[in-house]
Amino acid sequence: MLENLEPKIVWKYFEEICKIPRCSKHEEKIAEYIMEVARKHGLEVEKDSIGNVIARKKANGYENAPMITLQCHMDMVCEKNKDVEHDFSRDAIKPYIDGEWVKARGTTLGADNGIGLALCLALMEAKDIKHGPLEFLFTVDEETGLTGAFGVKKEFIKGNLLINLDSEDFGVIYIGCAGGGNSTIKLPLKFKSVDKEGFRIAVKGLKGGHSGIEIDKGRANSIKLMARILYNINATISKIEGGDKHNAIPREAVAEIIASEDAMQKIKEIEEAFKNEFSKTEPNLKVEVEKCRIAKILDEESNERLIKLLMSLPHGVLAMSQEVKDLVETSTNLATIRMNDEATIVMSSRSSINSALDAVMQSIRCLAELAGANVEEGSKYPGWKPNLESKLLKIASDAFKELYGKEPEKKAIHAGLETGVIGDITGIKEIISIGPQIEHPHSPDERVHIKSVEDFWKYLIHLIDKVAKEW
Repeated sequence: MLENLEPKIVWKYFEEICKIPRCSKHEEKIAEYIMEVARKHGLEVEKDSIGNVIARKKANGYENAPMITLQCHMDMVCEKNKDVEHDFSRDAIKPYIDGEWVKARGTTLGADNGIGLALCLALMEAKDIKHGPLEFLFTVDEETGLTGAFGVKKEFIKGNLLINLDSEDFGVIYIGCAGGGNSTIKLPLKFKSVDKEGFRIAVKGLKGGHSGIEIDKGRANSIKLMARILYNINATISKIEGGDKHNAIPREAVAEIIASEDAMQKIKEIEEAFKNEFSKTEPNLKVEVEKCRIAKILDEESNERLIKLLMSLPHGVLAMSQEVKDLVETSTNLATIRMNDEATIVMSSRSSINSALDAVMQSIRCLAELAGANVEEGSKYPGWKPNLESKLLKIASDAFKELYGKEPEKKAIHAGLETGVIGDITGIKEIISIGPQIEHPHSPDERVHIKSVEDFWKYLIHLIDKVAKEW
C-alpha cells in the first residue's frame, strides 16, 4: 500500500509498525519487533525493567563526534469510530493514501509516534549515511502518563544530545515544555436534613479544551462560573459537581441548592453578565435552572467555607514567559469537584519553570488550608525551560535553513513532554523536539503529510551530519 512512497525505507517500517498492536501499556510486541530489527543490523540493544528499549549504533565516519540520543514513544492512542469493528489488541491498522496524506480506515493511524519509530528504524538500518555514534531510546506509555520517561535510569542513557521525534509541525523546532502537578483538595463537610423546594442549576455549553495548550484562549471554567452564581445568590448547597478530567478545562457544572425566591431572576441577570464577558470565546454558554426537592443541605459553616474556597482558587494563566513570545509560562486549572461526605477538588498546575510550579502549588495549599481542607499532591513532572542559546538549536536551525532557504519556527508548548522528564533525570541540557506534519492525532481523523515525511527524513540526515561536523 505504501511501498511506492518516499523515502521507501521509512514507509516500509511504518507499514510494518501498523501491523503490530501497541496501545498504551501494551507495548510488548512492538518492543520485541524493535529489538529484532536492532539485532538484525548489528546494533547493541537492551530493555529496562519498565519496558523501555534502547539501541546503540556505532559511528560511521565521525567516530569522535558526540553521541546523539534520538527518542520516541512506542505506544499509540487507540480510538475508532463507533461504526467500525476493530480490535486494537490484535487487528492491524489499515493505512491508505488520500491525496497528499496517509490516513487510517476508521481508526487512529498511530503516526503519533509511529512515524518517529519508523524514522529511527530506518536510521538503524541505513548503511550509506555518515553519522557520529547514535543512541535510540524507545519509551513506553507516553500517552497515558509518561510512565516510560519517568522510569528511565540515568545510567541507561549514554548520549549527550537529545532529539525527540514526537513533534507534529514540520518546520517548527520545539525548545521547551511545561512541567506539571495535581493538587487534590479535600474539604470536610457537615450536613443537616431538610425538606424544601430548591433549585437545580446547570452551567452548560462551554468549549472546555486542553488545560495546557488552550488555557490562554480565554475560555470559561464552568466550576468558577458556578461558584460566582452561588456566591451572588447567597445559596445553600445540597450538591455540586463539575468537570471530568484533570487535564481538561471543565465544560459543565451542576448544583442543587436552596436560595431565596428571587434567585431565578438573579441567575438570569448573572447569565447575561457571563455572556457579555465571554461573548467571543463562549457563544453557546447557558445557565439552566429548574426547581427540585432538597433533602439535605450543608450547615452554615461548611457552606461558607466551600463557596469561598471555590471563589478564591485560581484558574487560568498566571505568568507569561519572559523569553519566548506568547508562551504561557505558568497556569493552573480548577479541574473537577465532587461532593459526598467531603468536597473533593482537583487542581492541575503547569509551569516551564520548576520553582514557579512549586510556588503555585504552594499557594493552592495555603488557600485550601485556610478553608480547613487537607491537600494531597501527586507526583510532579518537570518542565523543560526554553534555551534560545542552545548550540543544538543553532545547528538545527542552520541545517533547516540550508535545506529549505528559511528559518524554522522556534516554539515551546504549555503541556508536558517526555523531553522535560528525560532531561531532568539525565541532566542533558541540549534538547530539541522535531517531526513531520501530523494532524488530528488521537482521533480517527489522524493523518500524516506524505511530502513532509520525505522532507523531514532529508532534514534529519542533514542535521545528524551537521552535528557531527560542528560540535
